[in-house]
This record gives sequence, C-alpha cells and structure tokens, in this order.
Amino acid sequence: MIRGRDLYKDRRPAPALPLSAHLMHRQPSNEHSQSAQTDRVAMTQETSTCGAVDILLIGNVTRDLIDINCFEAYRLGGTVTFAAVVADRLGRRPTVITRATPDTDLSAMPPSAQLIVLPSPSTTTFANIYTPHGRIQYCFTPAPPISAADIPLAFRRPDMVLLGPIAGEIEPDVAAIFPEETLVAAVPQGWMRRWDADGRVHSKPWEHATQILPHLDALVLSLEDIDYEWERLAPAFEYVPLIVVTEYRNGSTVFQRQPDGNILEAKIPPRPAVEVDPTGAGDIFTTAFLIRLEETGDPIMAARFGNVAASMSVEHVGTTGIPTRKEILEYMEAHPFEPSLVEQTKF
Repeated sequence: MIRGRDLYKDRRPAPALPLSAHLMHRQPSNEHSQSAQTDRVAMTQETSTCGAVDILLIGNVTRDLIDINCFEAYRLGGTVTFAAVVADRLGRRPTVITRATPDTDLSAMPPSAQLIVLPSPSTTTFANIYTPHGRIQYCFTPAPPISAADIPLAFRRPDMVLLGPIAGEIEPDVAAIFPEETLVAAVPQGWMRRWDADGRVHSKPWEHATQILPHLDALVLSLEDIDYEWERLAPAFEYVPLIVVTEYRNGSTVFQRQPDGNILEAKIPPRPAVEVDPTGAGDIFTTAFLIRLEETGDPIMAARFGNVAASMSVEHVGTTGIPTRKEILEYMEAHPFEPSLVEQTKF
C-alpha cells in the first residue's frame, strides 16, 4: 500500500500521471438497542488502541432529517458515517472520531467501525431539500469543535486519515498532527459553510485554508463547493499536489501539479445512474478514491473507482446502496476507459 509522503516524496513537485512507476506499492447494519449501542462504543474505546489504525475518519456525525418539520425522524449522516460504511464494504477497518449526544442512534455505523464519541450537548442536525435548481440545506444544533487535543495519541499514526467536517467543526490544528507516512486527505465543504438565524446554509470562504492545506496529500471537493469557478482552485496548488473535483453526473476531474509547476488534468467519465438519493455521494466518492489511491498509487483509476462507487450508491437511499469492492471492480473491468490528459501551463 502507499504511505503518505511515499505518494509525493516532496509535496511541492509531483510526478507525472500515472503514478505507479514512481511509488512504493504494496499490495446496512442491524438496529441495536440504546444499551447495546452504549456498550459497543465503550468497548471500542477501551480496546481499539491495541492494533494499528487503518483509516481514521474525523468529523461530526449528523442527524439528517427525513422531514424538516419532524426532528425525531432522521437518518445518521455526515461524512464520517458514509465513509465508515464505504471503508467497511471495501474490507478496510474504519476508526471514527466524532461528537454526538449519548442518545444519538449510531446503529447505521458498520459493526467493524471503532467509535470514539466525544462528549457533546448536541448532535449536528441537517435538513437537505432537493429542488430542480439545486440543494437547499439547513443546519441546526451544531456540535462543538474537534481539536488536536481531542485526538488520542494512539490514533495519530493511521495508514490514512480523512478530515470530513460537516459544519466547520474540525479545528485547523488537527491536520498537522499526522506523520509523513500517513496519507492525509480532506473534503473541505464543511469549512466552507455558514448558516443564518433560520439555519439556512450558505457558502463562505475557507478561512483557515492556509493552515490546513500544507498538511494534505489530496483535496477532494465538488464543483458546487467552488461555485463553478475553476480558477478558485489555483491557490490550493501552492500547497497540495493532488486535487480532485467531483462534477455530479459528469464524473470527476483529477488535477496534479508537475515538477515544472504545470498542472496535468484528467477527465474521468461517470457511470450512468438512476438517481434515488444523492446525499453523501461526494463523501462516498472521496473515501473510495482515498482507499484505492492508497492501495494502487494511481489517482486516475482511483477516481474512476470512486465515480463507480458513488454512482451505484445514489441509486439507493442513504448508505444501503454502497457497493462492495467486487461490484466496483467488475463494472470497471466491463467498462474500461482511456483517460484524456491535458497539461496546462497555468491554472
């Protein structure tokens, strides 16, 4: 498997795609009662430090309301929830560090997940309303932040880490605590959200980007996150050598900075899907992409892997349609593609 800075020995210059020749290469849950859930969380907190951490997922879970007028009916959401299920379906061992109230139903987390639930007076609650003109979001009762001090020492040397803030909760100091060997990725959408007095979510600039970006190996964001303005990616290339932009039904685009400063761009085609529930698609893509990147060192095929995983998922509600590794690879084998590479002198 690929280890953090083995991906890019120096973060500034990046080798040409594909990466394989440049890299060291190594080869839905049942419902539980509240008491069983409490026992499970307590047990994983006590025992999870015994082995190496495979993939560490940091961010607050959410209560995704089924009906904005009913706060009692919800599905568990948030980047870490979707990411944990993806990791489990791909045969990896997820560890989740999050905040939620003791009565939050965490049974949607896969049984393989190690759960570190930090104390919180509230659980972040979201309402997602999909319209022909795009998504309308509301954020209520945001849980407190997660700082570097909240990450136990035993969990600071994972193979991979995904920073997945949902409402700006991950403090900038978290990104800096991981060693060179860890592959560090982030989905910044949660750092780029604000909400008004009614809870309506709006976009905002990423205030602490320059404190976080230097510590990332990969950044994954949506075209919506940058308001469809590609030039907004340019400053990030000063720090991050690999950026992937998801484009909803149009697949994704991989950007990689070259040693001469030029940017190599690869368009990754989508897998056609009949959409049922798009919630979490970006998180599913990112987790599948990160895991496959760590396994192969090839960002193009990792993005293709992520595209297929996300497209299969949106054909079902919530996490129920997240595919297995076998399903993804079978589709990729049956539908090969040749990437189109374009080198830009500037972005």
